[in-house]
This record gives sequence, structure tokens and C-alpha cells, in this order.
Amino acid sequence: MADKFDEATQKELATFLEREQAQARLQTSIHNFTSMCWDKCITGTPSTSFSRGETGCLENCVGRFLDTSLFMVKQIEEKREQTQF
Repeated sequence: MADKFDEATQKELATFLEREQAQARLQTSIHNFTSMCWDKCITGTPSTSFSRGETGCLENCVGRFLDTSLFMVKQIEEKREQTQF
């Protein structure tokens, strides 16, 4: 079906799909670290606010998750660059 579109339209569709896939990956990551950090940090029944310990745990958990994700992305990019040369 994509063959029926001109080159500019095909490129636009590819860019759109790439953006949508990136958005889906981001949403999946957010869901994963939300679930993981919730399970790790929220030990009691939630009330109208988190305890001081829960707040600190959530902040640290999400921060470490993001740090690890960025580290892994950088490592993958470096390996990709090495294999291109």
C-alpha cells in the first residue's frame, strides 16, 4: 500500500510512524518504572499524601531508573558508532 504514495508522502508517513513508536516506547518506560518504583517504595495503604520516606524512595527510584536508561542508551550509541567505522 505504501508503494501507492509518492516519495514525500512515504517519508512523512515513516517519520510519523517513527515518532509514534518513540512515544509508545516512552509510555512503556514510564509505566514500567512507575510500577517498579510503586511496588518498591509504597509499603502501606496510600492516603492523601506520601510519607517522607515514600517520597524520598520514589524520587531516588525514578532518578536511578532514568540514570540507568540514559547510561544504556549512551553505551548502545557508542557501540553503534564503533561498528560503523
